[in-house]
Amino acid sequence: MTACIVERCTRDLRDHEEAASQLVCDPCVHRMRAQLAAIPAALIVLRDGSLHRERTGDTSRTGTREAPLPCRMDTLNLIGPAAHGTVHDPHGDQTGQRPLAGVLADWTRLVCEERHLPWPHRHRPEDLAGFLASHLGWASTQGWISEFADELGSLMRQVRGIARVEIRTRAISRPCPNSECGLLSLTRTDWDQYVRCSSCGNAYTDAELNADAIDRSAA
Repeated sequence: MTACIVERCTRDLRDHEEAASQLVCDPCVHRMRAQLAAIPAALIVLRDGSLHRERTGDTSRTGTREAPLPCRMDTLNLIGPAAHGTVHDPHGDQTGQRPLAGVLADWTRLVCEERHLPWPHRHRPEDLAGFLASHLGWASTQGWISEFADELGSLMRQVRGIARVEIRTRAISRPCPNSECGLLSLTRTDWDQYVRCSSCGNAYTDAELNADAIDRSAA
């Protein structure tokens, strides 16, 4: 069996995934698709949040110090425009997350170049996210897909850290279908189309879980 190349993913590729020349498993593809789909709504929250002052100091006291500018600089950095081309940092003073637009534009440019496609008609981050989502099937067969998954995941963690969008994970009260595991460690996350086992790392569709339940009842 061939393992999914996404870092920290322990799932082996299924037969249909290998037949499609995928280098990453379907659960990882679905996770990236869900992250890209969440960008338009996240941008609404971030753009509104950038207008609020960021408080500093001890908030338990009556008086607090506020940021010198009437906005959230970390949020502006994330949703602001990105530099065209490579940014050189000889003094080592460039800090913080790259703008969301820059990350998406770099990957959009790569897809357009390798697939010989024109640049999307609209250049907004939400449009670039939609463009990338539409090409995830092809991207899952490319050697750089693991780097894309890692950078997209890091970007969305920054977005959630600012927007405070909570993703709920619920326990599933049934044992893992993996015969070598069988532990009560299955969970489902809001955006995920798969139920995952935190012990063995396997992921299952609802159909696979239902089939396992039928097999257990018949045994």
